[in-house]
Amino acid sequence: MKKYARLWKYLTSYKKNIVLYFLFTLLSIVFSLVSLGTLPFFLRLIFGQQSLISQPPTKINGSNDLIQLINYKISHLIAVNGVQGPVKALGIICLVIIVTVLLKNVFLYLSYYVLSPMKNSVMTRLRSELYNKLLQLPIGYFTDQRKGDVMSRMTNDIGELEGSVVGTLEGFIKDPLNIIVILSSLVFISPRLSLFLFIFLPLTGVIIGRISRSLKKQSNVAAVKLGEALSVLDETLGGLRVIKAFNAEGLLRSRFDKTNNELFVVKNQMQYRRDLASPMSEFLGVLVLCGILWFGGRLVLGGNAGGLEPEGFIMYIGIFTQIINPAKSLSTSFYNMQRGSAAIARIEEILNAPVKVDENENGLQLATFNKQIEFRNVSFQYEDKLILKNINLTIEKGKTIALVGSSGAGKSTLADLIPRFHDVTGGELLIDGVNIKEYSLHSVRSQMGIVTQEPILFNDTIAINVALGMEQASAAQIENAAKIANAHNYIVQKEQGYDTNIGDRGSKLSGGERQRLTIARAVLKNPPILILDEATSSLDTESERLVQDAINNMMQNRTSIVIAHRLSTIRHANEIVVLHQGQIAERGTHDELLLKGGIYRRLVNMQEVK
Repeated sequence: MKKYARLWKYLTSYKKNIVLYFLFTLLSIVFSLVSLGTLPFFLRLIFGQQSLISQPPTKINGSNDLIQLINYKISHLIAVNGVQGPVKALGIICLVIIVTVLLKNVFLYLSYYVLSPMKNSVMTRLRSELYNKLLQLPIGYFTDQRKGDVMSRMTNDIGELEGSVVGTLEGFIKDPLNIIVILSSLVFISPRLSLFLFIFLPLTGVIIGRISRSLKKQSNVAAVKLGEALSVLDETLGGLRVIKAFNAEGLLRSRFDKTNNELFVVKNQMQYRRDLASPMSEFLGVLVLCGILWFGGRLVLGGNAGGLEPEGFIMYIGIFTQIINPAKSLSTSFYNMQRGSAAIARIEEILNAPVKVDENENGLQLATFNKQIEFRNVSFQYEDKLILKNINLTIEKGKTIALVGSSGAGKSTLADLIPRFHDVTGGELLIDGVNIKEYSLHSVRSQMGIVTQEPILFNDTIAINVALGMEQASAAQIENAAKIANAHNYIVQKEQGYDTNIGDRGSKLSGGERQRLTIARAVLKNPPILILDEATSSLDTESERLVQDAINNMMQNRTSIVIAHRLSTIRHANEIVVLHQGQIAERGTHDELLLKGGIYRRLVNMQEVK
């Protein structure tokens, strides 16, 4: 149950609810026993099958004395009221049953009433904690993770756990309490006969436990298969145009069907085992009941039941039958807890994942960028792969530095170190002479604006996408940023202007329109440092010109780090840094590098840049 430690921590703020749940459950159980458990004995007295009791017991030493006392009260009521006595006694018995059943259900409802906010609070906090952890994890973490699997943990595993929270609370409070109260009643009625129970009930628990052991493993397999199915779905939705263009529907369909059928098989196996819990526990309960009936009946018939009369034995059997339902419920709860254990293990893989980039909330505040960014013997290694090696580079304030090189040379990784998407694994990265790790992460990123090759937009209005992270920006500021980004003209032509919803990932806009919107976002932030990661490489000629003009407008009086494949866009950079296999191979201006006749010259010739 260590897996549930996080849930117990969440529940500590609901101690009052737990106490009330315990109390209401206990009262519900007590009234359940009172309501129908003793009815047969009193009916015998009312209908004349038993002589009236004229004297009460002198003291109460056991269940027989208690029944004798109640029978005396009923006998007295019948004797006082003459002919109408039995009818009045019957009416009172019926009234008592109605009241006790009503109270039982009232307290049962109240127990659910205090349970619901606990369950919902645990799930809300866990879901929130998981989402917040996803925001904190470094970008590199998601390189090795399927998006569908992460979504499965946020949805399916949380759902599994939600069901197991109720099962856990019932499995630790309600059902055991129910069983304890019933067993205590049975021990009170006949300690000798109850020894039989304490021998056979643990055996039934062992049998159920052995059957449920594999459920956790099956639950984990099912969650993985669901994650794979969601990954295929995500890839299908994202690449539908390519899938249709290449007639690849059959391939994707077979991939999804394979995973879906595997999920079908595992889900069936899980369901078979889970559904086995209730009937098996009921069957085992009936076996124990028959054993008690045979063993106890022999004792009563032989007069060796330790003072247990036939009426008490019948009462014993009647109360024992009420243990079967909570025993069934307990076994089902145990199965659900096993499923929940597998779900929380997958969730905690994310919650316990190391946050390699420290937020350093109490660190220095980078209020302004004044001098330079310096890479001092910087190396970066991801797992066992060395991506950057001994990078020494100084980026002066107001300068434009271009990073070029073949794919995989380390350009994007180098740029990602500046906003601390990753932390260096060797050397130092300094801003204004201070190690970047000594600044708070929020203050570092507040000084930077990023425009990526693929426009990252959200399913919301144009205005909200432009003002991302700048929620207090006025309409005039948003409009001004759009004008600088060459986006204002097409925005005002939309039916709803800046309030136009752009669809999922900006699907209602063209590629150039999406990119100019991300530039407007960076302009509105007005950062002193700009990182442009191949911002025009995927655009047509006209869109590229408009976007490049917007970029030129934005780069004025700013420090810019530009990653470019199209070398024509960086000819006027203050310095061009050529990366090759994670190291700086060449550096200089456009003209200086051409004269060297090295890697840069070869790249220029390949693109026929004059």
